[in-house]
Amino acid sequence: GGDTGGGDSFPAGCDAGSINFPPHYYQRRDDLRQSVMEAIQEMMSELEDLHKNINEQATQHIHAGEIILTYALSKTVGLFLKAAAAKKRKFQVIVCEGAPHFGGHAMAKELAEAGIDTTVIHDAATFAIMARVNKVLLPAHAVLANGGLIAPSGSNMVALAAKQNSVPVVTVAGMFKLCPMYPHEGQDTLNDLISPSAVVDYGLIGDPVLSEVEFVNPVHDYIKPELIDLYVTNIGGFQPSYIYRLLAEYYHGDDWEAFE
Repeated sequence: GGDTGGGDSFPAGCDAGSINFPPHYYQRRDDLRQSVMEAIQEMMSELEDLHKNINEQATQHIHAGEIILTYALSKTVGLFLKAAAAKKRKFQVIVCEGAPHFGGHAMAKELAEAGIDTTVIHDAATFAIMARVNKVLLPAHAVLANGGLIAPSGSNMVALAAKQNSVPVVTVAGMFKLCPMYPHEGQDTLNDLISPSAVVDYGLIGDPVLSEVEFVNPVHDYIKPELIDLYVTNIGGFQPSYIYRLLAEYYHGDDWEAFE
């Protein structure tokens, strides 16, 4: 019982009696508020301890004398590398600059200030340097249900170069980045296209040849699960083939319907 809050809660011309809600809508749930508050608190606690739990695993994956390659700017990857350095591990980091946004420049500056031996390279030099690399660390925008990865644009090129040279690719990501979506749209999955002004000067568009060219500037890349060797999360390390099991634990079955 109780006031429904007036007509504001329903579309114009409707009342509560004319709308068919699911049966659970009419069930009284005295514990609902408490359950919601507990879920919010659990998520807040997980986010607060996220980097601490990931960084505790740093020395399991970064060993003395290794050459680590990473791409563009990532807070999680940066903290992971600095955690290994703080535990007296001596290693070298190569950072791809991540054109056209050049996040790698900021990443390299951050790592160098932490006392890590850091080198910035052009993205085009990735394949040439890959033969010297021991491990690739990639950031994550999202981890998909099939174990695939959505990462900064250009990351797929790095993963392909690593595969060709049999270099392990490790992705560092919190569990909150798991998404029950499948890559039905390939490279367009969870992607955004932004202005090509970062790639080509608008003044050149008037050129007769360039005016016939379509410039595409995607924010993210989709990387197939076959190109990823390991996901390091705040609850441990997992292979891409195990991601669907983690999703079953983290998402209720009803949540999947929106992504099918």
